[in-house]
Amino acid sequence: MAERVDWSKRAEYIKCRHNVEAAWADEAVADPDAVWLDPDPAGASGLSVLVIGYSLSAHAVLSVVLIPAGADPRDRPHGEWWGANAWRSNARDRRIYEQAQQGGPQ
Repeated sequence: MAERVDWSKRAEYIKCRHNVEAAWADEAVADPDAVWLDPDPAGASGLSVLVIGYSLSAHAVLSVVLIPAGADPRDRPHGEWWGANAWRSNARDRRIYEQAQQGGPQ
């Protein structure tokens, strides 16, 4: 799935806070085996989507939070999504990803 994500507002944040490059997050989102949880189970607004995918450059499964382009009609991203956050997946998210690869429950 080739999704375009605009990291212009949050690339510096994910780099400083989680040591994750926006390009790595893009790779995880583009992973054909990525798991898309819509809505994000931890999202307070109900608008965000959690994508769990593998980044070849990071050599890791990443958890990426996206906000759809239409969330704020006054501020549109350069792409289909705003990138909100990204980090190396915790054990729960890695398990979700691995189970999906094996055809198991998410």
